[in-house]
Amino acid sequence: MTGWRRPSFPRPSSPPRPLKNAGIAGLAMAACATLLGGCGQLPGTSAPARGPVVVMTWAPEGTKATNMPGMPAMAQAYARWINKHGGLGGRELKVLTCNDRNNTVGAGRCARRAVAEDVVAVVGSYSQHGGSFMPQLEAAGIPYIGGYGLTDEEFGSPLSYPVNGGVATLLAGNGQQLAGGCERVSLVRPDTIAGDQMPSLLNAGLLAGDRRRASDVRAPESATNYARQGELALERAGADPALGAAEYGAKADGACVTAVLGDRTDTFFDSFRHLQEDRPKVRIASVLGSVQQALVTRTGGRSSPLDGASVTGWYPVESDPRWAPMRKVISENAFGDNRIDPADPGVQTTWIAYTVLRAAAESLEGGDITSESVRRALDGGVGPDGVDTGGLTPKLSWRYEDMLAVRGFPRITNAMVTYQEVRKGRLVSTRDGFIDVSKTLEDRPPEG
Repeated sequence: MTGWRRPSFPRPSSPPRPLKNAGIAGLAMAACATLLGGCGQLPGTSAPARGPVVVMTWAPEGTKATNMPGMPAMAQAYARWINKHGGLGGRELKVLTCNDRNNTVGAGRCARRAVAEDVVAVVGSYSQHGGSFMPQLEAAGIPYIGGYGLTDEEFGSPLSYPVNGGVATLLAGNGQQLAGGCERVSLVRPDTIAGDQMPSLLNAGLLAGDRRRASDVRAPESATNYARQGELALERAGADPALGAAEYGAKADGACVTAVLGDRTDTFFDSFRHLQEDRPKVRIASVLGSVQQALVTRTGGRSSPLDGASVTGWYPVESDPRWAPMRKVISENAFGDNRIDPADPGVQTTWIAYTVLRAAAESLEGGDITSESVRRALDGGVGPDGVDTGGLTPKLSWRYEDMLAVRGFPRITNAMVTYQEVRKGRLVSTRDGFIDVSKTLEDRPPEG
């Protein structure tokens, strides 16, 4: 985890220079009145002509690790839709996109471009490199709205406005979900800085259910085969062929393996499926984003090796009617863009993030939409009740009193998760409504 860092804020802008010659000023005003009926106003209109609201959405594309091309694609579809319906607060919404390439250099480059383009906000984005992008956004006063929730900086910076509880809530929720039937759990996770925080978070959920800590199995983020990690996971969960078959029989009761490897989760489970042929069967699990409907379908649907897997998510399942507005926008404005999968939690997070941006802009009631005014709106809660996302999340608000007391994640305000399961080739809900893991996170024991 990163320590608390004193936030930096933008310097106040310099006041405009007065015209040296009052006569020149008068001529300028007269010209405006003649040509436009008033400076900044087109003939026959009553509202001033203003430029577009420029924002940015970034995500990795075409890399050997996790890719999220649907997030910038969703942002562009959203812009096309809202511009057909009057724009954002009456102004055109212009979305810039950037590929962070899953490395610190790319993340820093995207942040520098956002600053150079003077964007109002970075919205609905994915990056594992918060240390490379967040300080630059902070220095320029640019809010980061609805990041995917991977990094400490997203839950530590005062300019970050997360719409979900990030990986922290998914792992804690997954631990709670598994605690009901798992006596021994192996966690297979990436050997990265982001992955290093996963064991303590999963363990928080397991310990809340009076279970022992999980065995930590590190894995390369871009491997093409995970046979070795699968072997370790099975052995540590108690499904070793030399002991497990004799001790537990055909099914290793109480033995569970959860894998959280992003785009490489399917590669892991492909290796794991072959290992399970000669071993006692274990319960498998993951979190949404690592396992989603597209993966289940691609790996066989009803005959997928993921059938029966327990999955923790942030939002309702994709078939839930609350996603109908998003699906309608995609069908009418994405023009068949196959990068956009309505079941992808990255796409869903981007939709919710732009819902927040729209609510903040509308709360300004015609006032100028700037990075500063959007921050003020979000810091004030966007009205008395927060942002209504149509039931996809609880109402969202980032006032001081809304923050949870979660060590290392002070910007978490939404600690709700959903429990799902792969059943007959579909991800389905296993419990109605949201499950609150805030107490599990707040009571999380120290690491080590």
